[in-house]
Amino acid sequence: MLKRKKDVSSKDLRKAVELLEILATSGGERGSVSALSRAAGISRYKATRLMNMLEKKGLVERVLLTGDAGCARRLVEELVEGSGSSSLALSGTDAPPAPVNDELHGIIISDVRPVLESLARRHNEAIYMVIPNGEEVLFLDMVDCGQPERVEPVVGRRLPFFSNAAGKVMRAIDSWDLLERIGRRWGRSRGRGRYPDLAVLRAELEQIREKGVAVDSGGMGEGVITVAVAIRDYAGKVVGALMMLGPSFRLFGERLEAEIIPSLRLSAESLSMQFGYARP
Repeated sequence: MLKRKKDVSSKDLRKAVELLEILATSGGERGSVSALSRAAGISRYKATRLMNMLEKKGLVERVLLTGDAGCARRLVEELVEGSGSSSLALSGTDAPPAPVNDELHGIIISDVRPVLESLARRHNEAIYMVIPNGEEVLFLDMVDCGQPERVEPVVGRRLPFFSNAAGKVMRAIDSWDLLERIGRRWGRSRGRGRYPDLAVLRAELEQIREKGVAVDSGGMGEGVITVAVAIRDYAGKVVGALMMLGPSFRLFGERLEAEIIPSLRLSAESLSMQFGYARP
């Protein structure tokens, strides 16, 4: 399986330097994410990610104190040299759930919400934006449908990644080593009987990776179908998934293949491009 990228590319480092230089030359007046993203010519999502990284390293505060635009480049170069790498490491994929970042989540929701509304109108089914959260997934936002028979909404809830299509399509690109480590933790857990068989899960995830779409039946309840496609950001990292949820008598095979999956693929590709992703 493919591994997720853990480093910031040289291109992103240049943008990080540019953000610091903008802050320094403006005296902090362009401190909002919207102003910084416009000035740097990048998406709000990317600006937020890079600024979060720089703030954690203490670079934003130092630049604002000195007001020296040239200081930005020197600080980043020092940080890179100190790490012994040509790139800055981000948090790994085998990490505990990240703390809630309301600003980043707010940006994701504002960008994704119109897409959710459009998909819900087009297909008259519940559609979710789901993001990874350690070994779980968080149902960040949703738009419900007008159908009389609906599945109970789960927005705001966290569920195991293996219980739904969104979690599976996001995990499908992880390295097998990472999934084995997760499996070993499951084996040591007192409630290990509630976890899936690792070999069966691996085979399913490999098929999902090849197809680029996940369909799950029964993981979120008897007669419940979920179907999902992943969303990537500017670094190629999977940051979320569009997931449709509904009863099996509506989300049947022919409709999935001919109508829903192509629509989800197109919408996920559009959002990925909006987040800066460029297909290799």
